[in-house]
Amino acid sequence: MADPILTFGLPSGSLMEATLSLFKRAGFSISGASRSYRPVVDDPELRLRLLRAQEISRYVEGGFLDCGITGRDWVEENGSEVEVLAELPYSKATANPTRWVIAVPEDSPYKSVKDLEGKRIATEAVGLTQRYLESKGVKAVVEFSWGATEVKVPELVDAIVDITETGSSLRANNLRILETIIESYPVFVAGKAAFADKWKREKMERIALLLVGALTARDKVGLKMNLPRTKLQNLLDALPALRNPTVSPLAQNDWVAVETVIDEKIVREIIPQLKSLGAEGIIEYPLNKVVY
Repeated sequence: MADPILTFGLPSGSLMEATLSLFKRAGFSISGASRSYRPVVDDPELRLRLLRAQEISRYVEGGFLDCGITGRDWVEENGSEVEVLAELPYSKATANPTRWVIAVPEDSPYKSVKDLEGKRIATEAVGLTQRYLESKGVKAVVEFSWGATEVKVPELVDAIVDITETGSSLRANNLRILETIIESYPVFVAGKAAFADKWKREKMERIALLLVGALTARDKVGLKMNLPRTKLQNLLDALPALRNPTVSPLAQNDWVAVETVIDEKIVREIIPQLKSLGAEGIIEYPLNKVVY
């Protein structure tokens, strides 16, 4: 009997590098992604495939892939019936969600989606756009765009619906955002058949745990320090940001070791305070995963 295999779809394109980096932090070494749509991973139970994020949920739903990572927006656009194991809050360049927005020329008279009644709109996400317009009671002509959507206004269409993370590309093309249709993070999705398979479900849940743990650790660091036992309570009272640290006795009975996980952005404020409150041997160290 052949060893069980989990076929996993990863997004190519703009999300690829961020996704590979996430898997690396989660403990998986992936090679060959820049040269092949069949990259190699150091887990014999995984078979990876690189595909466009737009397609992954359809292939997962159809059973061609057991699971995959794709945007929640594309799951909704495709109307895919899949199981969502985890939301993964990362994007191409930031930790912010991507947004599908209605954008119009900076000097256009349109002030709200209602002003697009009867107008032409170009987008890659036709289904999302049509459903949003229907929810607002607006009838417009929505046409599929094969790319370079932002250059089509105003000569070819009156407005566009495009995806943005920072809005910089829209501003560079003299466009302003009228409304946001949806905010989206990547999601870890599984097909119904794969989710019903005990081995595959447990394998996917273990991977999801590691991926979420890697994302949780992204903006955190560990802190270690030694402290006279008599100063411990004063330190904890003064610095509530330390949040239930681990306190361990040292060889010298009147000293303790304190260890905690803390947001990296406040470390530069915390360390001088720790020193002034009597802490010694303060060590800051990076984290790969934090699992709660």
